[in-house]
Amino acid sequence: MRAWSGPFTGVRSRLLVWYFLLSLCITLSSVWATFKIFCALEEQQASARLQRDIDALQQEIAQTPGKALTQETAIATLQQFTRTQVSAPYEYLFLVWNGQVHSAQTNQLPPLLRNNFDLVQEWTQRTPSNVPFVREDYFIRVVKPLQSNGQTGAIVGVYDATLRYEMGETTLALVVKVTIAMLILFMVIAWVTAGRLLAPLRQLKETAQVITDTDLSNRISVRGTDEIAELTLTFNQMLDRLQAAFTSQQDFIKDVSHELRTPITIIQGHLELLGDDPTERAATVALVRDELKRMNRFVNDLLLLMRAERPNFLKLGIVDLASLTQELFAKAKGLAARDWQLEAVGTGKILCDRQRITQVIMNLAQNATQYTQTGDTIAIGSAIHNDTVCFWVRDTGEGIAPADQERIFNRFARGANSERRSEGSGLGLSIVQALVKAHHGSVELFSHLGAGATFTVMLPRQSEIAPVQPKTLQLRSVEPAPGLPQFLQSEKPL
Repeated sequence: MRAWSGPFTGVRSRLLVWYFLLSLCITLSSVWATFKIFCALEEQQASARLQRDIDALQQEIAQTPGKALTQETAIATLQQFTRTQVSAPYEYLFLVWNGQVHSAQTNQLPPLLRNNFDLVQEWTQRTPSNVPFVREDYFIRVVKPLQSNGQTGAIVGVYDATLRYEMGETTLALVVKVTIAMLILFMVIAWVTAGRLLAPLRQLKETAQVITDTDLSNRISVRGTDEIAELTLTFNQMLDRLQAAFTSQQDFIKDVSHELRTPITIIQGHLELLGDDPTERAATVALVRDELKRMNRFVNDLLLLMRAERPNFLKLGIVDLASLTQELFAKAKGLAARDWQLEAVGTGKILCDRQRITQVIMNLAQNATQYTQTGDTIAIGSAIHNDTVCFWVRDTGEGIAPADQERIFNRFARGANSERRSEGSGLGLSIVQALVKAHHGSVELFSHLGAGATFTVMLPRQSEIAPVQPKTLQLRSVEPAPGLPQFLQSEKPL
């Protein structure tokens, strides 16, 4: 029962039913109003003709000399006037004289009046004198008193609108039937058309029903450019985002499992082979502790990436850029034996999280040490332009292949043609990108194989302002060297 009634209780059915009822009410109201207007016009036209003919008859009777005006004369005048002046069908004139009703059209009167002159006499008595006409059933009547030579009477004009009203009512009934039939036909056509228009919504429902946590590949075909097509396109885009997030989550779980499996295997293997020799036990404990530290660092990095998406992650404060740059350079020099250079120092106050910016630059510097050798140059610098703050870390190492320059910011990603240089988890550049994004900034990479790499961090001076491309920079210290960010190449240092 529910499956049968389902299609008739949906949005399409409710909309069409309401439209049908609304159209039916409007149409019937319009037809009824048209019929009433027709009746009113018919009454006005009939009463106007009766008034005109009665006034003309009354004038002819009044022109008869007083002594010559008798009942016979008045009846003769009525008969002559009826034959010559009354041309409208279904219009009848009566003369009420001394309580008697006379008509020149006795054989043509409708059955109601033919043998019922008392009804005409009654009309003369109960028709108000201040009313232009009265309609009773299908008869429209006009009554005017007549006084002449001491004689009293009345002229009664009657128009039989029975045929006109019956034709109108028949036409009204026919129009109503045709209207209902056409509305039903319209409903059928609208039902089919609405079904075709709403087909994407049904397909959307069906697609949503078949989507599972392991299959997000189904999409809805987009047709047209209307609102439903836009909804379909938006739904497909949402599925694309969900699929990308789902794929990223699955890859993330796989990568985390892989990264944790190695230290766990190492720890388990050494503990299983742990002997009684104190020296061997001490070495095994040291190795286990080292692996546990690496796992702890890995977990902390994952937690940092997760917390970086929270709105209250940063602890912003006013920081002097020059002192921060000097501090970053001093800390970086202790990472490895390289030719460290402080390439440029920007001056001014900036709004940032000092600890997180330090973490960003240290990760970039640590990454530079992994792909350089003793004696290679690693340079650090900073600059300010309007509302943009720039930090960069430049090295003269082996560089990064173009195919790897996009993917190295992904979690657990490393250069495809490079050997693993450290025990890191592959989250360093992902953390850099997350921390910079939390500052509403961006990271740019400029590198060629064999020519080193330059990572440039661009932050808004106020963290809620989007970064702009720097043009004029405030620099201090040494001449810029080849390999600096491109926007620094054309600037003359102060």
